Amino acid sequence: MRTTVTLDDALEDRLRKYASDHSIKFKKALNDVIRKGLDQTEVAESATPYRTNPKKVGLRKGLNYDNVHELIEQVEGPSHK
Repeated sequence: MRTTVTLDDALEDRLRKYASDHSIKFKKALNDVIRKGLDQTEVAESATPYRTNPKKVGLRKGLNYDNVHELIEQVEGPSHK
């Protein structure tokens, strides 16, 4: 199919560099880049979101959670620095 596409100057420069780097014609570079972009979009839309299963761990008795420095010293000892 033949169509007219208006590209930003910077985008055209990037496409021409891509074509040059890969030793291909500008038309093929444009098609390759559009195809790759669409493929990534389709994969991202169909991907299953990552989910975690949170578990309650609670707080340990006898530890002061209001003072972080003191808490680290209680858990790791006085030489935690």
